[in-house]
Amino acid sequence: MKTLLAGTLVVIALFWQGAAAWGISGSGEQLFDLHCAGCHPNGGNIIRRGRTLKLKALEKRELNNPEAIAQIAREGIGQMSGYADALGEGNDNVVAEWIWQQAQNAWIQG
Repeated sequence: MKTLLAGTLVVIALFWQGAAAWGISGSGEQLFDLHCAGCHPNGGNIIRRGRTLKLKALEKRELNNPEAIAQIAREGIGQMSGYADALGEGNDNVVAEWIWQQAQNAWIQG
């Protein structure tokens, strides 16, 4: 069962990577789960505690709008690489809007 689940996750990951390359967008939540949640589960940060996606931390770093978050998703910052190629065209904005909504809601939805 574990092997089947692992295989399924690989197929899903490969699908989304291909989808981004073809310009197919997913939902902000799907994109976040695929590309961001590994380091930012529930808006946290497992690499650098102070660099979370919580509202207070975003505002402190003047990332207080979806456009600023999208730029970071695209280009990266500090230790974080940019994800422009992985996300695909325009999906930086999709995931940034979703992150901003989650921050506004104190990440209670995910």
